[in-house]
Amino acid sequence: MSLQADTPFVLRSDAGGVTTLTLNRSERFNPLSEEMLAALQTEFKAIATDESVRVVVLAAAGKAFCAGHDLKQMQANSSEAYYKSLFQQCSKLMLAIQKLPQPVIARVHGLATAAGCQLVGMCDLAVACDNASFAVSGVNVGLFCSTPAVALSRNVSRKQAMEMLLTGEFIDARTAMQRGLINRVVSTEQLDTCVAELAASIVAKPAIAISVGKQLFYKQLEMGVEAAYQLAGQTMACNMLDASAQEGVQAFLAKRRPDWS
Repeated sequence: MSLQADTPFVLRSDAGGVTTLTLNRSERFNPLSEEMLAALQTEFKAIATDESVRVVVLAAAGKAFCAGHDLKQMQANSSEAYYKSLFQQCSKLMLAIQKLPQPVIARVHGLATAAGCQLVGMCDLAVACDNASFAVSGVNVGLFCSTPAVALSRNVSRKQAMEMLLTGEFIDARTAMQRGLINRVVSTEQLDTCVAELAASIVAKPAIAISVGKQLFYKQLEMGVEAAYQLAGQTMACNMLDASAQEGVQAFLAKRRPDWS
């Protein structure tokens, strides 16, 4: 049964500092249509300034995580101007995930293909169930996955990334973990528990340290080693002066639990 036109493209739920965003076009394997991209962008924009949100979980309804771009929509709007606009919109979303102060955990099941695989690659962490599979399969329809290549090549080695991009072949969850695309593989029954435990371990840490650390991590990756150390040293010095770090060090020296309340 098709969904009503007013059915949200993304569902949001909040509990204990964790916000879950669920892609909600299960009948089509949650493609990244214009509407889906816009809905996600709206949610991330709101979350970025919401101090009650400590961790974001990106999940999906139905049998698959995300099948990539909406090829039917793309075919119906066949022009260079449209395609440039669409890929700019998608790139803006992917960068929004990286710029978000809060860590984002991908909760992956079923397929994550093309831009769906890109979405996993742009999340800070990823947990997949053992039936998940990953591919950048655009080449199979004559379209090299250029934008997904940006995320893929920043997660796995060059030759492994190129093999996936040139062949369009799928890899299973275990292989994805071995190559560095995801963090953990669990059974379907354990997926929610594993994601919740990972999120809780982050929520238990000071928000400022997590936010500053995430920002530093991505900035230094794009720098030379000398500039990276300079930025990291400045960041760590400022972090050390924060009240949460002062409390954490004092608690460690006093052999007690820190009070970050």
